[in-house]
Amino acid sequence: MPQTTAIPASDFASPTALSEALDRHAYLADEGLATACFLGLRMRRPLFLEGEAGVGKTELAKTLATVLGVPLIRLQCYEGLDAAQALYDWDFPRQLLHLRAAEAAGVTDVQRLESELYDRRFLVARPLLRALETSSADRPSVLLVDEIDRADDEFEAFLLEVLSDFTISIPELGTVRAEHPPVVIVTSNRTREVHDALKRRCLYHWLEHPAFDREVAIIRRRLPEASERLVRQVAGATARLRGLDLLKTPGVAESLDWTEALVALGARDLDPDTAAVTLGAVLKYREDTERVVKGLDVLLNGS
Repeated sequence: MPQTTAIPASDFASPTALSEALDRHAYLADEGLATACFLGLRMRRPLFLEGEAGVGKTELAKTLATVLGVPLIRLQCYEGLDAAQALYDWDFPRQLLHLRAAEAAGVTDVQRLESELYDRRFLVARPLLRALETSSADRPSVLLVDEIDRADDEFEAFLLEVLSDFTISIPELGTVRAEHPPVVIVTSNRTREVHDALKRRCLYHWLEHPAFDREVAIIRRRLPEASERLVRQVAGATARLRGLDLLKTPGVAESLDWTEALVALGARDLDPDTAAVTLGAVLKYREDTERVVKGLDVLLNGS
């Protein structure tokens, strides 16, 4: 990708201008997504992106950070994630070393030593705190809260509180307030329903799998070395796979992986033999692979 300098979010005059900037970095956003993203920047509201895995939610956050020329700070959600893992932690090994060094130096002022142990230099900033500390008016960081549906309800409620005023209270140090709200993108694969309270705090957009022509355009932009015939065959086959009742429906990420695998093998088109040995790039379950292999001719020919 080409390098870019920081571009203030306010510099985009319209959704079309933002879409063109994303396009220059090989992310093809449709009108609805470009508008939602533009409004999120302009209104300083978090953007909640929902859709099946592989449709480009995470990639949008990465590309937007590149377009703006600002840091991307990612919080990957998972079951059991708690506030401490997302906010901050104390560096106990460094605190212990400092304590031993002070003892060796003969420091006897307990109150002073205790205050030194809880100095900012011993604080390990996790993604949410880093996003607040590094975001400024001219360089707002992009905070990606990825797959919020994997986290517990308690963390979801905590995140809502942070996104409401962009402040974090650290008992030993005081309150940290963002100089300027970061650009926030929250994603969900909809493995469970996210509470309405969090969605109401955000602008919402559902990402569909791209239409055939758009998927062809995406693959061509990312893998220009692939032949036009191969790209169209992969896009068509992937679209037909999405029509099957598979355990894991392939997204754009998988169609890109499949094309890249075929290009690595020197394929110029998609024949049954090559498709059979490369299905692992697009299908991730044995049951899905076995089912598709039995009907490869239908998959490739569309009839």
